[in-house]
Amino acid sequence: MSSYRCMRLACQSKALPAFPRCSPAQRLGHFLARSQYSSEATAGRFAHQSGPEANASEYHGQDAQDGEMSAFKQQRLVDLARAREGESPLISESYPRLKSNPNKMSNAEFRRRFTELEQTKRSQSSGQEAPQALASTSFASSDASPVQSKDNPDRKPTDEEFKEVYQEAEREATLLRATLTGRVRAKRVVGSGLVFVDIVNDFQKVQVMINKKKCLATEHRQVFKMWRNLIQVGDHISVTGTSRLTDAGELTLEAESLPQLLSPTLEQIPDKLSDSKTKREERHLDMLVNKQTTDVLRLRAAITKHLRDHFHSNQFLEMQTPILADNAGGAIARPFKTRATEFSEKELALRIAPELWLKRLVVGGIDKVFEIGPAFRNEGIDGTHNPEFTTCEFYSAYSNLAELIQQTEHIMFGIASECQKLISTDLTALPEIDVEMFRGPYKQVEFLPGLEEAIGIRFPNLSAEGALPELIAVLKLAGVDLGGDTPRSLHKLLDRLGAIYLEPMSFDEPIFITNHPACMSPLAKGFLCPKTYQLVSARAELFVGGRELANMYEEENDPAEQSRKMNAHRRLVNKPGGDIALRPENTQDLEEFEEVDEEIPPVDQAFLRSLEYGLPPTGGWGCGVERLVMLFSGTDRISDCLSFGTLRNVVNRNN
Repeated sequence: MSSYRCMRLACQSKALPAFPRCSPAQRLGHFLARSQYSSEATAGRFAHQSGPEANASEYHGQDAQDGEMSAFKQQRLVDLARAREGESPLISESYPRLKSNPNKMSNAEFRRRFTELEQTKRSQSSGQEAPQALASTSFASSDASPVQSKDNPDRKPTDEEFKEVYQEAEREATLLRATLTGRVRAKRVVGSGLVFVDIVNDFQKVQVMINKKKCLATEHRQVFKMWRNLIQVGDHISVTGTSRLTDAGELTLEAESLPQLLSPTLEQIPDKLSDSKTKREERHLDMLVNKQTTDVLRLRAAITKHLRDHFHSNQFLEMQTPILADNAGGAIARPFKTRATEFSEKELALRIAPELWLKRLVVGGIDKVFEIGPAFRNEGIDGTHNPEFTTCEFYSAYSNLAELIQQTEHIMFGIASECQKLISTDLTALPEIDVEMFRGPYKQVEFLPGLEEAIGIRFPNLSAEGALPELIAVLKLAGVDLGGDTPRSLHKLLDRLGAIYLEPMSFDEPIFITNHPACMSPLAKGFLCPKTYQLVSARAELFVGGRELANMYEEENDPAEQSRKMNAHRRLVNKPGGDIALRPENTQDLEEFEEVDEEIPPVDQAFLRSLEYGLPPTGGWGCGVERLVMLFSGTDRISDCLSFGTLRNVVNRNN
């Protein structure tokens, strides 16, 4: 059935008079104008506008009902159809393929090449010998521009640096012919024959000037108005022209022909986006409207790159370990479980952490290894937690806790410095960072001595059977408010106490909480604390602003001891209070009282067997990438640090 017949039937189905034979654009225009919902939608706040007011709007969510088009989209389809009409259409197609062009360059490259040419011109006019790199006719691999530093030749010159160099340049600047591509982010109409548009490519903006007299022959200038109304903020265009400087010193590309439309926007990009639900579930729109959203994601990329660069520079090897396996292993959390077609009888799980796999690589001879990748925990969603997140872990043979702490301070200071550098130049929507706060060394607080001082009690022997009910009794006598139900296991109770009394110390400065009780760290080496005579682990956690940033410890490498700890830790004993016993003589007594904690994965026997081949003394370290991004971007929500928000936003995006 022809498109014309479809149109006629559509109109007749709405009891509207059929329109006569006419052009495709006219038919589409008649149909949209006559349809009942079109007139209603056009009366809304998204009525089509031309000129600088076309983008003045605030978006609160999807306007059109399911199956309906917004008024803006209706008008755009009409305009695009009209632009394809006639013997000499304004555009041949709305979504053309991009052709190769030797003059095509990014906005940043355009600015860099112009900078080099202008500097060469100034050097020659002053009688100085131009630098060899600047005098070269090829700029593909030239040296850094005068506003770039030797330490960072890829850095893009800022607007301030650019204007400082060229404030006194001649108005008839050196001509550089280029083809630029990008998205239109602003459009300014000056009279009937001049249009300025700002196009953005790779986060760099360049102004383009389109002059009717220069772009079109006299007999074709009547199409300029159609083109001016066709191009909208949000369109992707390609434009060829020559460089020039405005009176204000702004680099501008003066078009030699009308820009080519590469991809039109069919929906209007609003000026503001205030609805939080829309911001999370239509992330692409949020990124187009709110610079802060994009800046946070760009900062995340910079943090990830800094971590990789740090490890590579210290001779670590990056490895990829299994995400789907028969054991989630490596941390305490409820896993996601599934089945594979190939092993339908066997239950599989998404990994909670890559720890056990990475330590097996150390056993295999890779003394320095790291991985940055996804981890999954089948738990709740809140402001700081998401079931899917990114973890960074490294393991270094022959390293102890003191060295891990020192390396953590070095990493944090490096990230803070790098982030502040970006925030001061490009990521200006983000708050400034107090870099000096992250200069080490950081304060260290031992877990048990810190709690005893804060609460004013003496802890019972935490390795003894019945330690949990005894500790609960001591806390009740001291009038300690645990802030909810009393935890059923010793390690969870101790963790609750640390959150109440120790972690808040990090609001003023970064702190390391060290030497946790052994029952809290089944994968870490233990030792007897000389201060408290308690069995503790060689472990430290970094806290900043009340949040855990990194966890590190000396890895347990005794196969028998590791097996005992794993088996004891994954049981909640149904004795008075649900104690967890860690003494070897108590382990056998646990069987008849066993109640499996679903958050603790089954013992990984393959990992235990690998330890029998010898794991060297090893330091292990892990952090959540999202936590780092939250800290250095100044955001309080983990959803801001994820490309498409939390799992709730991802699942609800089509609702």
